[in-house]
Amino acid sequence: MTTTLLILLSVVIYLSLYFLYGKFLEKKVLEASKDNITPAHRLRDEVDFVPANKYVLFGHHFASIAGAGPILGPVFALVWGWLPTILWIWLGNAFIGAVHDYISLMSSVRYDGKSIQWIAGKLIRKRTGYLFSLFVFFALILVVAAFAAVIAKIFAAKPPTASAYIITIIEAVILGYLMYKRQISFKISSILAIIFLIAAIWLSFQVPIHLSYNTWLVVFLVYIIVAASLPVWILLQPRDFLNAWLLLAGLLLGGLSLIIVNKSFVAPAFTTFSPPLIGGQPTPLWPAIVLIVACGSLSGFHALVASGTTSKQLSNEEEGLFIGYGAMFTEGFLSTLVLASLSAYAPLVIKGLSMGNDFATNYIKAMKASGGPVGVFAKAYAHAAHDAFSFLSIKAVAVFAAMWVSSFAMTTLDTTNRLARYVFIEILEPIKNILGGLYNILTNRWVASLIPAVLGIWLAWSKAYTIIWPAFSGANQMLASIALLTIAAYVTKVLKKQAWYITYPAFILWFTVTAALIWYLVKIVPVFAAKNPVQAIVIGIMTVVMIVLNLVLIYDYFKSKNEEYQEV
Repeated sequence: MTTTLLILLSVVIYLSLYFLYGKFLEKKVLEASKDNITPAHRLRDEVDFVPANKYVLFGHHFASIAGAGPILGPVFALVWGWLPTILWIWLGNAFIGAVHDYISLMSSVRYDGKSIQWIAGKLIRKRTGYLFSLFVFFALILVVAAFAAVIAKIFAAKPPTASAYIITIIEAVILGYLMYKRQISFKISSILAIIFLIAAIWLSFQVPIHLSYNTWLVVFLVYIIVAASLPVWILLQPRDFLNAWLLLAGLLLGGLSLIIVNKSFVAPAFTTFSPPLIGGQPTPLWPAIVLIVACGSLSGFHALVASGTTSKQLSNEEEGLFIGYGAMFTEGFLSTLVLASLSAYAPLVIKGLSMGNDFATNYIKAMKASGGPVGVFAKAYAHAAHDAFSFLSIKAVAVFAAMWVSSFAMTTLDTTNRLARYVFIEILEPIKNILGGLYNILTNRWVASLIPAVLGIWLAWSKAYTIIWPAFSGANQMLASIALLTIAAYVTKVLKKQAWYITYPAFILWFTVTAALIWYLVKIVPVFAAKNPVQAIVIGIMTVVMIVLNLVLIYDYFKSKNEEYQEV
């Protein structure tokens, strides 16, 4: 296999699916129409409900759903070989991820921007919605923990990357003011965005910010509380407009570079079924691959973003396919790009990596010693770009790649905390009368943002991101299976259409992830407990609770499956 063949094959697969399967969902299943007024217009409040340009919203949605997921997942999964990894990325994208994301977005738009868990309560059972909210809240705390740990590690190791992100935040606030208060045109906004990104990269080398891992976690704590509480037009939308240009530049440069170099893969297609991966323990390909590849293939977190922030900003129903369905394929293409880069350049960017029969044994240890998953991807990406375009500096491109990853990861981090605020308020709503005056305090947007932020950052303090990552992704993939069943209920009960193409993949995913979470609880949590007993107990309890909730949710789905639904 060569980088050229893999990239071109992925482009053909994604474009074919978008214009065949995606258009089928848009025209025949959802019957999307630009004449339907979206919540962004009907419920506009200038805080959460604000219509956005579709390219700006694509940037927000992609940056929020992607984070570091499509980078870390393929880098870790290469321990099994590139073939099972790419198959899971493509199959997950085609039959679960894109369908899940698009219909989650559109069903939320049809229900006034309500969350996917609220929809589950309406279409399945009221109890289902409440339990789903509890499940989601636990999962979001794990998202905060996983991404905070990853980004703090990047920023501590690569000070220019930290500087670049801080500079783009300042630039985003300036751009937001110009876009929404001075009403500058889209063309001028685009030109400014490109200038700002170039300036951020150049300035990052002039003023690198040197802080420790734990200091960055404290900074993140403050940042995500503030970012999750501000109106979306101040930071979220303009920053994501910058991210959209960053995404376009990164994908074009990476994709073209890998096509031009046409480098053969040196990483093995397949290694062994159970290499030492999670916590250094033998990790079986099935069911654990869903825990490792995670967001690059599919993600329940996407349904939370789609129904949490994106649905409140969608200006036109006919833009939903481009944003919901298209962003998932873009994320899959990014994961494909990561896998191709590392499969071709692994020996060059990972010091001490054996390419023999013991590849699986020493891959993870050598990768961590060479800068971790983001570090080795940035180096592989930079080498591919330099080989294709010799005038590009490897050092500058590596900072660009790390900035690319960290920008998306930080977007995921603060979007997650905003979503956790929404969910926390939903959880408290049924006990409003019991709480009395305390309810108003706890549901204040600043207080409601503080609680999940503190819990997530505390878990990240352990630095055990290789343990936290599969816990997060297990909860994440389980969310996907429950969200799939929810949108299947929407398609059958509300739209009165067949939904077997949703339910069958949902059941397969549910069974796989349930098995993976049980394996993780039995095999990995005890290993984590030896070094970090308190955090291990918390993660263990959260995993048990999520498994129990998951069983109740699947029971509720089957009990309600044949019940008649009436809109009220």
